[in-house]
Amino acid sequence: MSEVVYEETATMIAAGDLQSFVPFGREHCRNHPNAFNLQLRELQPASELWSSDGAAGLVGSLQEVSLQERERESWKLRKGCTGVKEDETEFEEELYTVGNVAVWSQGSRTQASSVYKAFTVDSPVQQALWCNFGIPQNNNDAEEVEQTVCIVQSSCINVHTVTGKDFISPLPFQVSNVWATKFGLLLERKNTANDTQPNPPGEPLPTVFSMLHPLDEIAPIVCKPSGLFEGSRVQYVSDSNMKIVFTCCQPSIVVSYDTVQGTHTVWALRKVTHDERSMVLRCPTEPTGTPLGLMASGFLTSHLRNTSHLDSPGGSGATGLSSGAGISSAFSSPLRYSALHSHPSRIMTSSPGVHSRVHSPSISNMAALSRAHSPGMAAPSFSGASRFNTSFHSPSPRGHHGLLQSPNSTANESVLMQEMEPIIPDLCVEQLWSETVPTGCHREMSSQASKVFLTSDLCENQYLCFLVESHQHLRCVKFIESNDSTQLIFPSVTTIPAKDAAPLQTIDAMLVLEACGSLVLYTGITRVSKVHLSSPLSHSISLTNNLPHLRTPVETVSTPANGGSRHIHRFNEDAMPSPVSDLKNLSIKHHEASFFEDYIFQQTTPFIRTLRDPVCNRVTLELNSGVMLRICIPEIATSELVRKCLQAIRFILPKEVAMKVLVKWYNIYNAPGGPSAHAEWSQFVTCFMTLMGYNTERLAWTRHLQFEVPLSPVIAAKKARPSDGGSDEDWDYLLASHYHRQINSQPVCGSADSSNVATTEKEDPSSAASPSSSSLKLESSAPLFHHIPALFYVLHLLYQELQLDELHRARASSLVCLLQQLARDLQLEEYVDLYWRDYPSIISCFTESCVVDQAVIGQMHHPSFLSSDPPCVFNWLSSCLRGEESLPFPSLPGICQRTKLLVLSYALYIIGDDKATSTNVSKYLFKLSGGQRSCASEPYSRRQSSVKVRFSNESLAEQLVVWLTSQGFTLKDLESVPFGVALPIREAIYRCREEPSSDWPEEVCLLIGRQDLTKQAHKMTLAKSKASVGSGFSLVPPASSEADEEEDGMSDIIHEVTGLIWSQDLRVQEVRRLLQSSRPVRVSVVQLPEVSDHEYIEEKENKLLQLCQRTMALPVGRGLFTLFSYHPVPTEPLPVPKLNLTGRAPPRNTMVDLNSGNIDVPPNMTNWPSFHNGVAAGLKIAPASQVDSAWIAYNKPKSPELANEYAGFLMALGLNGHLTKLATLNIHDYLTKGHEMTSIGLLLGVSSAKLGTMDMSITRLLSIHIPALLPPTSTELDVPHNVQVAAVIGIGLVYQGTGHRHNAEVLLSEIGRPPGPEMEYCTDRESYSLAAGLALGMVCLGHGSNLIGMTDLNVPEQLYQYMVGGHRRAQAGANRERHKSPSYQIKEGDTINVDVTCPGATLALAMIYLKTNNRSIADWLKPPDTWFLLDFIKPEFLLLRTLARCIIMWDEILPNTEWVKSNIPQIMRGNFDPSEDINMDTMAQAQDYITAGACMALGLRFAGSANSDAFDCLYEFARTFMKMMSFAGTAAVGAQMGYYNLQTCLSMILLAMSMVMAGTGNLKVLQLCRFFHKRTGGEMNYGFHMAHHMALGLLFLGGGRYTLSTSNSAIAALLCALYPHFPAHSTDNRYHLQALRHLAVLAAEPRLLVPVDVDSLKPCYALLEVTYKETKWYNETTVELMAPTLLPELHLLKQVKVKGPRYWELSLDLSKETQHLKSILIRDGVLYVKLRAGQLPYKDDPQGWKSLLATTVNHRNSGATAFKPEAISTFTSEPALISFAEFFCKTSEGLKSREDSFVLFSAMLYECVTQECPEMLPTYIAIEQAVGALRQGDLQQTFPLWQLRLVVELWDSRMLRGPANKHDTLLTSEFLPVMKNAVDVALDSWLKDHSSVLRSYMRGEVLSRDTQSIMLACFLVYRSIPCFRNTNTHLEGCNSFADLFSRSSQLGIPLRDLLRLVPILLSSASGSHSLLFPLQGFSS
Repeated sequence: MSEVVYEETATMIAAGDLQSFVPFGREHCRNHPNAFNLQLRELQPASELWSSDGAAGLVGSLQEVSLQERERESWKLRKGCTGVKEDETEFEEELYTVGNVAVWSQGSRTQASSVYKAFTVDSPVQQALWCNFGIPQNNNDAEEVEQTVCIVQSSCINVHTVTGKDFISPLPFQVSNVWATKFGLLLERKNTANDTQPNPPGEPLPTVFSMLHPLDEIAPIVCKPSGLFEGSRVQYVSDSNMKIVFTCCQPSIVVSYDTVQGTHTVWALRKVTHDERSMVLRCPTEPTGTPLGLMASGFLTSHLRNTSHLDSPGGSGATGLSSGAGISSAFSSPLRYSALHSHPSRIMTSSPGVHSRVHSPSISNMAALSRAHSPGMAAPSFSGASRFNTSFHSPSPRGHHGLLQSPNSTANESVLMQEMEPIIPDLCVEQLWSETVPTGCHREMSSQASKVFLTSDLCENQYLCFLVESHQHLRCVKFIESNDSTQLIFPSVTTIPAKDAAPLQTIDAMLVLEACGSLVLYTGITRVSKVHLSSPLSHSISLTNNLPHLRTPVETVSTPANGGSRHIHRFNEDAMPSPVSDLKNLSIKHHEASFFEDYIFQQTTPFIRTLRDPVCNRVTLELNSGVMLRICIPEIATSELVRKCLQAIRFILPKEVAMKVLVKWYNIYNAPGGPSAHAEWSQFVTCFMTLMGYNTERLAWTRHLQFEVPLSPVIAAKKARPSDGGSDEDWDYLLASHYHRQINSQPVCGSADSSNVATTEKEDPSSAASPSSSSLKLESSAPLFHHIPALFYVLHLLYQELQLDELHRARASSLVCLLQQLARDLQLEEYVDLYWRDYPSIISCFTESCVVDQAVIGQMHHPSFLSSDPPCVFNWLSSCLRGEESLPFPSLPGICQRTKLLVLSYALYIIGDDKATSTNVSKYLFKLSGGQRSCASEPYSRRQSSVKVRFSNESLAEQLVVWLTSQGFTLKDLESVPFGVALPIREAIYRCREEPSSDWPEEVCLLIGRQDLTKQAHKMTLAKSKASVGSGFSLVPPASSEADEEEDGMSDIIHEVTGLIWSQDLRVQEVRRLLQSSRPVRVSVVQLPEVSDHEYIEEKENKLLQLCQRTMALPVGRGLFTLFSYHPVPTEPLPVPKLNLTGRAPPRNTMVDLNSGNIDVPPNMTNWPSFHNGVAAGLKIAPASQVDSAWIAYNKPKSPELANEYAGFLMALGLNGHLTKLATLNIHDYLTKGHEMTSIGLLLGVSSAKLGTMDMSITRLLSIHIPALLPPTSTELDVPHNVQVAAVIGIGLVYQGTGHRHNAEVLLSEIGRPPGPEMEYCTDRESYSLAAGLALGMVCLGHGSNLIGMTDLNVPEQLYQYMVGGHRRAQAGANRERHKSPSYQIKEGDTINVDVTCPGATLALAMIYLKTNNRSIADWLKPPDTWFLLDFIKPEFLLLRTLARCIIMWDEILPNTEWVKSNIPQIMRGNFDPSEDINMDTMAQAQDYITAGACMALGLRFAGSANSDAFDCLYEFARTFMKMMSFAGTAAVGAQMGYYNLQTCLSMILLAMSMVMAGTGNLKVLQLCRFFHKRTGGEMNYGFHMAHHMALGLLFLGGGRYTLSTSNSAIAALLCALYPHFPAHSTDNRYHLQALRHLAVLAAEPRLLVPVDVDSLKPCYALLEVTYKETKWYNETTVELMAPTLLPELHLLKQVKVKGPRYWELSLDLSKETQHLKSILIRDGVLYVKLRAGQLPYKDDPQGWKSLLATTVNHRNSGATAFKPEAISTFTSEPALISFAEFFCKTSEGLKSREDSFVLFSAMLYECVTQECPEMLPTYIAIEQAVGALRQGDLQQTFPLWQLRLVVELWDSRMLRGPANKHDTLLTSEFLPVMKNAVDVALDSWLKDHSSVLRSYMRGEVLSRDTQSIMLACFLVYRSIPCFRNTNTHLEGCNSFADLFSRSSQLGIPLRDLLRLVPILLSSASGSHSLLFPLQGFSS
């Protein structure tokens, strides 16, 4: 043993109460509906056998148990982690498994346990464990940790995450054990019997594998052994003798055991480096490497196939045979039960019948397997296994089991395929330390450690301990981290005799069970004391014996905790074990059989058998009777003060000494019947001073402390029992207490801080004068005597630290008593003076000092850092504020955190050194080095990473706030900082609050009190916020008001927001009414007298048919209106509203139906409308929702007539991006059905979802449907024409903007695809050609003339030819063959059919040259300028050409009528020469179509901008066309201009208008849409209705949350969707595929900004200021918008700012990056805003007249008096302020006397509310209280004056910079000067009367203790007068003011304070008093 074990033998400590322990899961499983319950119930009677005597009964019961109890229970406990905050209440989590069930429960000592999650799996649970998987985030190196529970079955592992995901990872081999590590799971392959003989290639297979994530592949682990002889060869872990016994996450290590050598090894587990990976993969030939093929294929694939069925529930019974089942108990005790099935108890006693039944299926399986191979190979493993088994005398079926266990031998040899790719290893273990092999004749191999754990001692040494049962000892290996903390070094090993042990993490100790059965507490390897268990131990046992039914033998024998199977490999030596020796191995770890038998047969004394499940400081004792008791070991200290003192002591002393002190204290503190909590401090003082050599009996104040320790046995007994009721002794005890005496002796002055004041002299007059005081000598032999100065200094620093925390300051007054005593004895006068100044009333009571012999004073170790000038933190801060240089302040790393924080904050913010917190720390802080290297020096470092401190040119305030946050400083901490010290920090916070940066992390925003920003920093989508209740504002649509209301598909629009956007009217309801298609329509036809009934019915049905044209077109608009407004529930199918095509005829509401057979209804009429209906339903799903493949398939309708709807639903899922989640299998499935609509929906959907990605798999999918993309020799597939069109558009979408050459070439030729061969391609050729054109345009979108590598294709020329006609070129490329034979149906000749190709070619040109402003191409598209040529062009094509030309010349589009008219050719605008033969029809049509085209271009150019000029211009044209429409009935106009043409143009203009006003819900456009909605007769066909309702949908896009973008991609989508030729009837796809109408969704983008009040979480109004960047059309401009509002496109903006005065300002600067705003908009545009105090939201106070500031804007000063506190509630929502007004600002009858303070309080409140800093209220009150106390002279301590002085100094430093800086300070009002003056007056008047007191102080005379000394201390502190003990010499001889002034500069007294002293110092001068008063005015 290298380290001496320091022992305290005679001591004993008391443990906490014993509680009976039963795993909660067991109780839960009793009620759990599974088969195991039945067995539990069957087992009950067995317990009676247990209590009967005689061996037979015992063994019988054992057998019964093991037969019945197939399934083993096990559980593990861990400390609960909520993952929220560190300071959460601690609780325990238990993971209990039995049978197929795993129960995860949580509970603490205060709360009952409850089930958190329970899992039932298919086969018995072998093991269950917690594991954290790291999920790498794609953008950076940080990993997100996913907490999971893993349930291991024989063939797979189920992984369930806390967030609710679950994975099943199949296991490719049998696993003997699974371990949780930092990176994921480690799996140990079960060793099969034949593994010992290596496989033919001589390659042992890897035995340990890792799984880094449930979805990752299982990979072997690489090991890097240390040692020279091996070389550090990296190789797979394939040693079957190596068993893992322990893993740990922090540090990441693995402990393994070598079964042959009998030694343990420690490995570091880490990620594999690149070199190691390549090294392992490169060496297949070397002897110990692993052949790649074998590894991957032979082992993992065939193995996977063969073993998955081999694990029937009993199948894993033989786990332990060759591997030694000892692994079971390896993990510290929680994992004790891991190898559930490895218990020999079952192996020995099971009967043949059971096994053969269990295994029959797998045996046949296996037999088949072995038949496939030569029997020779299988034989040895068979015989080997049976030979192995004979020693167990197990039944013969075992033999089969042996074979079963080794399928890999037979599998591998046959399948050695080298070509399979290797599996790349992820983790590497590197050897760190290995046990030395024991040598010598008595060499007994140590068995595998049954328990391994980490523990640390009180001095932070860390140990790795493993319990070796064969030797009955615990080996403790000390380890330390190397300086760079990458390596672990293991310097020494110590052995402690032990039967069992368990670590107690929280108290840095471990509990050891010695062989004699006593419990001993160790800290590290230092023995602390025995643990005294209170009486219940014996008593609970006897109870059990009397009531046998309480406990069943289930736990007794077979709980794996008994760990009997730990060294099975020894069994081979026993010939045939007797039942007793079996039992010996099973149930107890003693070797003496005699003792053992005694134990069985005279079961009298209960003793502890094992310790298990340690959590924090609790551990379970398992007794021999199977009873389990939970015990709690007490902590080292409960009082915070004692704990801090101990920390400081530990820091400064050498380790050995520190350890002694701590152990000594622990024993005193926890002695049986120990002290009550309030006596803890006194006890500590006594103990501590005794150790330093004081005689505490002799010192007066410590002697009285002794009374607190209850000495009488009566009271000691009372301590043991919990106090349930009072008794007389309690009262006597109180009377005798120190507190009582002290309160009696003191005048009741109301100060709580005097409670710890020691006894006064009145009571003990002898103390000062008695002769005994001379004997107060220090004992120089005491252990701490040498260290007194160092200890004194660290305690002094601790005292300074406590001063900085309001919550701990009361404890400082206790500490000060101890400090003053030490200071006196060390003769440090200045320290005593400092303490006296802080606590004058306390310190002046103490007079005694102890004598330190001069002889031994030299033995004291005086550290260098102990300065004669006492460090005082307030002094340091004050000199900082005054701008004086000062020495670095000493600090204790890790203990004085608050000091460090505040000193550096001042250095940064007040001194203004922006490197103070990074490189210049040493300038301000001097770190003490302790007696030992402290590991925990920076407890905050873990939080430092979360906030990146980036200092650029930010202001100091910003830097300070960000740095404080990075140190983990929160608002709660700020509240506990004393008010004077905190003021600069509050000021910095206040400044930052005014102008925060939008990208600060959440914690910073919390600190500056901007919850609006904090909420924003939470990346919360609405979908998520619903899941986590109350976490954020959630725009949830309201529940439908009428339950019976039929689902119209529009109920999800969020009324909270729409109600704010359109608050004045009900337009949203109106839109819903217009777009609803799920209710019958009203058919009102008047029956004329001459119409017969039958004709009347026909008339009604015809009317209904007309109305249905409209109803069928509605879903297209509805899809746009409800876009992305719904988050589906994963367990319910999506509600799809019915498409209702019936009508009701008034007055009787009779049903009108189209299917009555009276009129002809076109077939398939509803196919496309129901497709659109499906799309509309699917488009409701928001992109952020949780949608998965299963849910999509789950929505598939049962009835075939709904297939079209489902097809539409699939397309919609593609448009919102969810279709990428659909499994390829399902896609294939849907396409093979051959349903045309489904194929169209699916192809378009998948392509939209993969927009512009060039995804190969999707390309293949699309190519199958496009003959032109297939090789010419391929089979002719019969693809429906519409599907081909969809596939062509799909190619365009997937390759959008990529300029992909091959696709462009194919699409170019497809535009002009001739009809034929034979009968193919003859119908609807126009739509195909158009699709090819649109697709070509998308592929080359916006590339213009720089199409890379396509010059030889002459794309523009070819397109021009398609547009104007000409000779057809020869078909190029692969498809030449196809078009040899001409079409039988259409004769086209060899010219291009322009009617077919023109639209596609025109739009292709438009898209290729989109926004390029290429004039030459644009000129091609000009309308012809002669009448002759005009006659050759279809008017429709003119529309397209105009549109194309305008969007190529994008920048020339201007929003006015002149520009629109400029597109009409000159010849139409001039005066007509009547001689010319002009066709007026041609002219009128051409003009109108050109106008419509230009309007359309205008709409695209200003899409989504709500540009008023563009809108006015378009509205003007719409009005003109409406007028023309009204004349269309008359002959003149009607003849020239067909109604159809006018209607087409009007529809296009309407669409253009709604594009411009997209999402704004403009009323004028809505009126137009409604006007057209009502027109149903005549020429109003399906297509026009579709156009009008699309316009309506665009107008209210996404319920007003979305609008259109003008990006290239969006323009392309809009061109596809709004192609100006609408279908004539519902089955018409001739010119344009109807499905493409929905592509408009791809142009939508969320741009609605919704301000949400962060306190009420309700949407509200807020004023935004939006700044546009400068462009060539306008300068930089700023507009004000009232949000919620649609923002302009983000690339046009410079910044968006929430404007005051109602809300806190918040600016989003877009010139730097738009990502932040984009993410806000995507997450429903929720922008959190925070109302300023004193302001009301716009909804309640639109004009701002009710605001608090409105009344007092002009005359501020009268505001405070005019302010009525009752009115506060109308201006602020802060409950604290309202209740303050309620209780402190209203005068009631009884309190008239306090009138003035009420007025003052009201004024303070007013100030806080108007200044918008309610958190200053406590500061105001504290200042007022301090001044009040000073004036009345009842201050007990000078602390408040220190704070006042700091406040005044901050104010002065601000004023010095000039009055301009006035607004910087928080205390802006007149309040501070008034208070300051009051203090000055009080102190001056005191000085006037008592100058003698000051004089005597300055001469160093002893002061009398009375109130004068208190006032004197106040004066000295406030006037910052230094300690005069050694300076009076300086000032004595001064006789003139000048002389005094020159000398005082050395003292550092501020000038104005010096003037106060002049009269006293120059007292010899005559007119001293007359001097004082003139100066007073000057100084204040």
